[in-house]
Amino acid sequence: MGCCDGAGESCCSGGDSVQVVPEMTPNPMSLRFTVNRELIEGGGCNFTSAEKAKGSPLPDLLFALPGVSGVLVAKNFVTVTAQAGTDWNELCGKVEVAIKDHVESGQDAISPEAKPEASSRPTSEIEAGIVKVLEEEIRPAVSQDGGDVEYVGYQDGIVRLRLRGACHGCPSASITLKLGIEHRLKQQFEEILAVESV
Repeated sequence: MGCCDGAGESCCSGGDSVQVVPEMTPNPMSLRFTVNRELIEGGGCNFTSAEKAKGSPLPDLLFALPGVSGVLVAKNFVTVTAQAGTDWNELCGKVEVAIKDHVESGQDAISPEAKPEASSRPTSEIEAGIVKVLEEEIRPAVSQDGGDVEYVGYQDGIVRLRLRGACHGCPSASITLKLGIEHRLKQQFEEILAVESV
């Protein structure tokens, strides 16, 4: 897979320099690029098109590359999703260079307007518990595969979540949702009947 062969070995190495390491994800159309710098504070910011990037410097750079269809910017990684038929052998190195150049520029990764809106606020004890499990256990695990999970809401035993980054459109997303997230939340809260993706 070109520059991503031997994932974990950065093309951009050296002392205190910016390092960008491409890593495979369960989604064959997405790669996770870990950066040895903090890109944004808090949760991930997901862009599903160049138009939705809203003038954010890093996503703008990445969407300018041919074949890029999605960008998730998180605290210390960027997940890039490519259009079907895109050759990652060509795209991977270009993404690495774009991320490295952006970080070295010192610009903010995303515009203030693009910062994620606050997720639905828990209004009950069970919702607060669901959000706590998501934040402390599930989101860190999912981020290891270049994805993110956003809490949307809870009603009548149904938890609604939004899968983002490498999780969105991933062939194993339904397994992650049902066997991973749903199983864990049902263990913790007997009131939960199902977890659904929106």
